[in-house]
Amino acid sequence: MLKEKLRNHNVILASGSPRRQQFFKEMELDFEVRLKSVEEVYPSKLKAAEISDYLAKLKASAFKNELETKDILITSDTVVWHNNESLAKAANNTEAEVMLKKLSGEWHQVITSVCFTTSERQIVLNSITEVKFKDLTDEEIRFYIEKFTPFDKAGAYGIQEWIGLIGIEEIKGSYTNVVGLPTQLVYDTLTKMVE
Repeated sequence: MLKEKLRNHNVILASGSPRRQQFFKEMELDFEVRLKSVEEVYPSKLKAAEISDYLAKLKASAFKNELETKDILITSDTVVWHNNESLAKAANNTEAEVMLKKLSGEWHQVITSVCFTTSERQIVLNSITEVKFKDLTDEEIRFYIEKFTPFDKAGAYGIQEWIGLIGIEEIKGSYTNVVGLPTQLVYDTLTKMVE
């Protein structure tokens, strides 16, 4: 079991996301949360997975020269990619409404990049899930935003919340990736790192 193999390692999850922290608990992994503030700015020429790869590495760079031999630092970033545009976190109700109207009745990609950093190496992997919303009514969009205030989520929605339950028609790929962490990818990568 991975938990046993990680006994001599210190897994550091650099994420304040309660969803990512919960996934680590549910995977039965011992970990500590360590947070650093990073300005999430990326070069404008980057597209899709290039953005989340870059930001996951950027978050890891804040811990440079701090990692001990036994440490495995995990940083990640999620991007919602639609019609050649990245839909980041909405700042307010208006931005959230604009984003959800763009996604309504359409397919989009949810891309999560995960960066595994030790004192000796760095691995960056990403997972891409295709998600299709039904045609959402203005009333459904407004109800969701007012009740759930999804301003901490890329694309202004959480698939595990009300709008996911009533609005997602189809999904191709990892469900946990859309929630914010491709758990199977993380588990398998950690397993290979400590073999």
